[in-house]
Amino acid sequence: VHLLESGGGLVQAGGSLRLSCAASGDTFTIDAMGWYRQAPGKQRELVATILSGGGSTNYADSVKGRFTISRDNAKNTVYLQMNSLEFEDTAVYYCYARKRRWYGSSAYDDDYWGQGTQVTVSS
Repeated sequence: VHLLESGGGLVQAGGSLRLSCAASGDTFTIDAMGWYRQAPGKQRELVATILSGGGSTNYADSVKGRFTISRDNAKNTVYLQMNSLEFEDTAVYYCYARKRRWYGSSAYDDDYWGQGTQVTVSS
C-alpha cells in the first residue's frame, strides 16, 4: 500500500486547509484510514480516523468541532478538512491506513504510513 498526501502549507491562525491522501496498491482490505501528526519535540498523535465500513469516525479532543475527516471509497482517498486552525496545529501530518486480520478473537494490524505533509499555522 502506498499513501500519497497533499494539501499542506502555511496558513494564518483562523484559516483553513484541506489535506488529501490517496491510497494505491493492494488497497482491497484496508478497513481504516486516518491522520496523525507530529510537532517538533513531541510524539506522534492521532488526529482523526474513519472506518471503511459504515464511516465511523474518531477525533482527538483537541480538534473536535474544527476538523472533519471524510473518505471517498471509490477513489481510496481520505480527506481532512481543517478549519479554525491554531498555532498549536502546526505539525507534520501523516496519512495512515490499516489492514486488520482476525485469527479467532485476536486482531493483528498491518499499518501503513505516508511520508507526511507540513502544516504551519502562523500566529
